[in-house]
Amino acid sequence: MNRRRFGSFSVSLLASSWLGFSASASALSVNDLTNAQATQGLKLALEKGAIAAVGLLGLPNGFLGNDKVRIPLPGFLQDTARLLRSFGQGARLDELIVAMNHAAETAVPMARDMLLGAVKAMNVQDAKKILTGGDTSVTQFFAEKTRQPLGRKFLPVVTQVTSRVNLADQYNRIAGKAAGMGLLKGDQVSIEQYVTVKTLEGLYFMIGEEEKKIRQNPVGTGSALLQKVFGALRP
Repeated sequence: MNRRRFGSFSVSLLASSWLGFSASASALSVNDLTNAQATQGLKLALEKGAIAAVGLLGLPNGFLGNDKVRIPLPGFLQDTARLLRSFGQGARLDELIVAMNHAAETAVPMARDMLLGAVKAMNVQDAKKILTGGDTSVTQFFAEKTRQPLGRKFLPVVTQVTSRVNLADQYNRIAGKAAGMGLLKGDQVSIEQYVTVKTLEGLYFMIGEEEKKIRQNPVGTGSALLQKVFGALRP
């Protein structure tokens, strides 16, 4: 691909797709940006977003205290939760919810190096996908690059935390029987798989949220490059 063509293409997309400015309004402010600067600015924003997301979610109650990523009971158990609470099982359900979310916050810090590695290895085609992918493009990028290896890293940690809760074992036995009859499938066949998937979803979501903040307020990052790249695209 012609480098100059992609340079102008990427900068224009940064202006129109990300920040919603008209081409005519942006054209006057992006002329000084190069393809390398635009791509490097994107990488830096993703790195900062990943570090911030891991830091926030890895804190005590990083998941449990965040309505956007708090992990609820699996749907299979949610369907019977009201009945179970009416029979005095509310404390056991709450114990499981707390354990699932603490398992997630325990696992998340393990993702930092792998996320940063994915950003550093980002190529031109990856950058183009992010620039043209809409609001979920950041989530999709990290999911494509890290979901499977991070899932393998998270699962033992999640298992260690959730195994301390008796209700988790009971759920797994019931879910296993339901799965064997074809009544249940996917990540809900075990608490460990369910929490691992939800942990990854919450992590990718928060990276996207942090990256949006950087784009909206590049001055606040203290980075001259981010200020130049994203600041130049502001009206």
